[in-house]
Amino acid sequence: MKKLKKWFKRLTLAALVMFCFFIALDFLIPLPMEDFKYRHFAQVVVDKNGQPLRAFPDAQGVWRYPVTLNQVSPLYLQALINYEDRYFYQHFGVNPLAMVRALGQWIKNGKIISGASTLTMQVARILKPHKKSFSGKLVQMFMALQLEWHYSKQEILTYYINYAPFGGTIQGVEAASFAYFDKTSLELTASEAALLAVMPQSPSRFRPDRYPQRAQRARNKLLTRLAEFEVWDKQTIEEAKQEEIWAQYNTHPMIAPLLTRRLIKTYPKQSLIKSTIDIALQTDLELLVKQYSATMPKKSSVALVVMDNENASALAYVGSADFFDNERVGHVDMVQAVRSPGSTLKPFIYGLAIDQGLIHSESLLFDVPQSYAGYRPKNFTNKFNGPVSVSQALGRSLNMPAVQVLNELSPELFYARLKNAGLNLHLPVNAKPNLSIALGGGGVKLEELVEIFGSLGHEGKATALRLSQSDPYKETTFLTKGSAWIIQNILSQVSLNSLHSKTVINNLKIAYKTGTSYGNRDAWVMASNNKITIGIWVGRPDGVFMEKNSGRASAVPLLKKVLAMLPEEMLELSQKPFNVSLEKICWPLGKKLSLQKKEYCHKQRLAYLMDDVAPPALSDELKLGYSTELLEVTMDSKTGQRVLPSCYAKHTMTKKIVLWPQVLEPWLSFANRRMNLLPKYSSNCQEYVSLTKIEISGVHNHATLYPSPESNSLPIVELNVNGAGQQELYWFVNGGLQESTTNELDLRDLKKGSYHVMVIDEGGGFAEIEFFVDN
Repeated sequence: MKKLKKWFKRLTLAALVMFCFFIALDFLIPLPMEDFKYRHFAQVVVDKNGQPLRAFPDAQGVWRYPVTLNQVSPLYLQALINYEDRYFYQHFGVNPLAMVRALGQWIKNGKIISGASTLTMQVARILKPHKKSFSGKLVQMFMALQLEWHYSKQEILTYYINYAPFGGTIQGVEAASFAYFDKTSLELTASEAALLAVMPQSPSRFRPDRYPQRAQRARNKLLTRLAEFEVWDKQTIEEAKQEEIWAQYNTHPMIAPLLTRRLIKTYPKQSLIKSTIDIALQTDLELLVKQYSATMPKKSSVALVVMDNENASALAYVGSADFFDNERVGHVDMVQAVRSPGSTLKPFIYGLAIDQGLIHSESLLFDVPQSYAGYRPKNFTNKFNGPVSVSQALGRSLNMPAVQVLNELSPELFYARLKNAGLNLHLPVNAKPNLSIALGGGGVKLEELVEIFGSLGHEGKATALRLSQSDPYKETTFLTKGSAWIIQNILSQVSLNSLHSKTVINNLKIAYKTGTSYGNRDAWVMASNNKITIGIWVGRPDGVFMEKNSGRASAVPLLKKVLAMLPEEMLELSQKPFNVSLEKICWPLGKKLSLQKKEYCHKQRLAYLMDDVAPPALSDELKLGYSTELLEVTMDSKTGQRVLPSCYAKHTMTKKIVLWPQVLEPWLSFANRRMNLLPKYSSNCQEYVSLTKIEISGVHNHATLYPSPESNSLPIVELNVNGAGQQELYWFVNGGLQESTTNELDLRDLKKGSYHVMVIDEGGGFAEIEFFVDN
């Protein structure tokens, strides 16, 4: 008994001395954990569900993705521990029993049969690699003890799964899982988990992409051991053994390359960047854009963004036609490029004007040639339609009405509201907001257009596009719920097949607006509903003119293909707000039918009103002659003819007459023109009434002109206007606006056919003739 106590004291003393010696060595030779800090993880950008989009290796070219124990499949952890270190949770870094077993096998067989390294010792070797020698093994064992002293078992195991070698430049189970199986380590099957568990023992020999049969034998050996230890059931083991080894070596996925490049610049110190992208939608749209751009001219590109309106997340981000196509400058991100927006801002001119109480959905507007302090815009088709409603003007993307409404709203207010909503309209140096911004004067980014177009499906709130799950959600009230719905409703009635088609696209349940910049350099289509917003740009990154490149010709066909790929649940229009009602209104006054006399209503229309209020029609901006108003006239009560104070009748009466804006006269039906609505002047007043009017000379009305026998066309026809004074004029030939603004017009090389010529002065006065060219 005394001897046992004596030996116990000696052992205790020896253990204490060894412990003190260990503590001293641990202090003098600390673990080189700083080395791990310099082994940076690869930067990985993943989609919203954790699927890798693109990875960027560390400075040494090593692919290493960070992962925690709860992000790894339990199957892998079970296979790993039972293969490498069954008693991992029982030993203190070194397993004495395993060392005794390995030593006995070596003595008996004269060679190493099995190793005695624990998982902790392998972490030590990863931390400080050494040659296979006795001294190296001692250092490894000492460092294993240090690891166990300073770190928990969970922390040690986490180090292992992040830094274990898996062949080539692959380190860590997450990188290996992506490289060989294109999935996260949490999704590993039993067969895949077993294979990755054995790989670090000999990563080069067991690479499944190079040596599948060798890898399969190693995997099956582990599966047999797991069966013996009853770690997995027999069915799991058998199914795993029957699974063929098939793997690829793909260290760098390349999905959404321009977005991922942008994100690593935004988050340079973040190893794992969680984007908002839907990888399935992204890959489908990348392929679609690549195929679509192949049908387009060389050097052109395409950009596309799909945003989830609920949380402003970018579900798809295609920055160019093809990232690897140098001819199309695929490395340039056109989502961030500043380009002319064309007509894409028109919906918000009308939306803000509705909120300001200036118009409703059917307000009377003027699609006529006008000059605003020298600014003379014209329509894309170079033709004019006269009186149009807000819904017609927006649905057909007419320029003149948009400029008219912006002039009432004020360019400065519009610019400020856009900026507050997140759209920074880039103007030329020293330029101030002006009417040209209605037609694309300025520069915008596709992502900013997506943000404000999202307001149409998000109750009028513009949201900042979120590219990363770390990005905060930001929203700004841009439009009211009512005006946002009214604009969305108008745009959802426009056919995707043809601008002039009478069919609507309610079955697609999305509102859209096209845009084309000056010189066809930029073609746009923006679409939005309750669920998503889509933005598409087509053009050349260098800004060079593209023939036949318009929103409808180039961007809409791609939008149709995108919509065909989307799930049905993404196509849903917003619900009409309670404060929006459908009411009958009348032209030309624009007021509700119920609030005016029947004779004042020349034309009825159904309009969506906010808060049951119908703003009156806008007046003629030129303020010449008549505007849209009630005119009180004095008449001879016997004859009904109009009289003046200078030629007053004995018995008179007054009458209020509704007149259309004078600027619309040339486009009005005869019944709605002033000469038909106003009573004729009394014969006593003729000398007091100016009957001056403009006339076209040079060709008689209804004349037939013949070219010379040796020519098939007329060389020149000279037309003049009499009675116009020095006013600026607008000439039209067969509906097309001509360049001349003077009282002379030269028509050259007229072919056989009918010609209708009309001229309009600034006050709405006009003259017209028709003639025919024959041969």
